[in-house]
Amino acid sequence: MATTNVTSSSLLKNVSRYEDVKDAAKKTNEDMGKQEFLTLFTAQLQNQNPLEPVKNEAFVAQLAQFSQLEALTNMQSSLDTFVTSMSGERMLGSASLIGKKVAVTDTPTQLTSGGTIDGSIDLPMGASGIQVSVFDSQGRLVQELIAGPQTPGTTPISWDGKDAAENPVPSGLYRLSAKAVVNGQTTDVPVTTLSTVRAISSNPADGSVSVEVDGGKTVLLTDVKRVGI
Repeated sequence: MATTNVTSSSLLKNVSRYEDVKDAAKKTNEDMGKQEFLTLFTAQLQNQNPLEPVKNEAFVAQLAQFSQLEALTNMQSSLDTFVTSMSGERMLGSASLIGKKVAVTDTPTQLTSGGTIDGSIDLPMGASGIQVSVFDSQGRLVQELIAGPQTPGTTPISWDGKDAAENPVPSGLYRLSAKAVVNGQTTDVPVTTLSTVRAISSNPADGSVSVEVDGGKTVLLTDVKRVGI
């Protein structure tokens, strides 16, 4: 009976090497994903030496790795969906702030006829004196308020909507700035005022929510420390 000699070269003719497939996948993506893993695994099955097949234990280990990769991929997809959903929930929840007042720093604040603008200054070391300047939307000085020594902490301030001649000013946007004398040094200090929320926006990149207040200034919702009526 005639026999046919089978050599390893004839068995592997026109078959790509596992290393070549591995290198090609590595070049296309430094971080191996599900498709790359499946490509390498399939190539290994196709190119194994029939005289020395891969042991069952190795197949089981590789299948376990593939299952873990599949689970991680599905988990990532679920987390992305959850983050998107939470972003929408935060957006809807924040919409209730429209029309309410939030505490913002160094921004123009709306003055209504006969109303006042209230704010506060943080003075952790106290001050021997403070000066609050009020500017209109054109940057013109409207009024200056002077106060004496202040104890450490938060100092409330209030402007009654009148100019230096005690005349009521028109309704509009006004900005308050302050200077304090601390340890003999005059320094600028931020003024926090209550400004009305006009709009809510969401950043699709990270899901963060921002509030737009009077004057067009936008601040992150996480930076809002106080909400008023």
